[in-house]
Amino acid sequence: MIHFLGLPTDETQELKMDFFQRNHALGFRKDTAYEFLRNPQYNWRRFMLFLVARIVQFFNRLNDEKRERVLIFDDSTYDRSRSKVVELLSWIYDHNSGRKLKGFRMLTLGWSDGVNFLPLDFVLCSSAKAAKRIQGIKKKLDKRTCGYKRRQEAIIKSTEHLEKMVKRVLRIGIRADYILMDSWFSFPSILSVLGKHLPVICMAKDMPKVFYLYQGQWMRLSRLYGKLRKRPGKAKILASVITETKTGQKVKIVFVRHRHKRTWLAILSTDVDLVDEEIVRIYGKRWDIEVFFKMMKHYLNLEREVQLRDYDGIIGHITIAMSRYIFLAYEQRCHDDPRTLGTLFFACSDELEDLSLLEGTTAFT
Repeated sequence: MIHFLGLPTDETQELKMDFFQRNHALGFRKDTAYEFLRNPQYNWRRFMLFLVARIVQFFNRLNDEKRERVLIFDDSTYDRSRSKVVELLSWIYDHNSGRKLKGFRMLTLGWSDGVNFLPLDFVLCSSAKAAKRIQGIKKKLDKRTCGYKRRQEAIIKSTEHLEKMVKRVLRIGIRADYILMDSWFSFPSILSVLGKHLPVICMAKDMPKVFYLYQGQWMRLSRLYGKLRKRPGKAKILASVITETKTGQKVKIVFVRHRHKRTWLAILSTDVDLVDEEIVRIYGKRWDIEVFFKMMKHYLNLEREVQLRDYDGIIGHITIAMSRYIFLAYEQRCHDDPRTLGTLFFACSDELEDLSLLEGTTAFT
């Protein structure tokens, strides 16, 4: 199993393009591995969820009960620009490069305790609009198979997956205190749905159709900021206010100073009892998922290792790549945390330090 996951051992080579072909230490050929990945009956999601649940349980024993555990949502591009016949391939917009490319959007839900990040679940999204899909569904599958259900997930809006993903994670017993999201998901309807399960902390964006109630008037975010009294001097937190969304949900918005521009950033929390500094600090943990995406693409060969055209095969390979990251995160924690060495070290060693307010403000600006 270690060989198949591609983790470094004494007998394996470094991860390279087309791992299955280059690694002669494996007891099977490339075609065997590809046939295994393309099987639509394997429940890759269940495999990864139960794997992470065991490691989260281990991490929780190393942490104090007062430490916040968070679920983090974000999406990233899965680039297949050189492909033409990949199943469900579509045109997507890359916000980092500002251009369209061929590929998928990988909506990911992860868990963090402020020290380690672990991926929990993902949906490989094609476009919800048929006109933007370059290829359609090619396999005729039984509707009871995991492959059929995954394909149906791929062609609906990504925001429709958020609550289902949270429910799956909470159902298997993974503990979390907050949900963290970027501004792409900060719509009142999403906040209302996810807020039923856990408090949400997210970046708020000044959108022309999103309004907040303040002093009896509905106003967009930029106007709301103009109405507030600012803190004097060079304070990092400029202002905060408890307001209400169109769904009737009370939220707290904290405005912080942008480090590189003469402007502000807004962080929204559905838990209005949290103090401003705690909202900023906890939101800083969202940066862990950005580091995760970079590690997956640049060091674990997420997009370059195999040239699969089958949607089931791509799902299987992404799960294996994420499993590598999970094992590496486990090994890192065992290496860095003296509490893992045994009972005596657990009793005598201090808990690993959580994210501070200063680090939190640095992470998202």
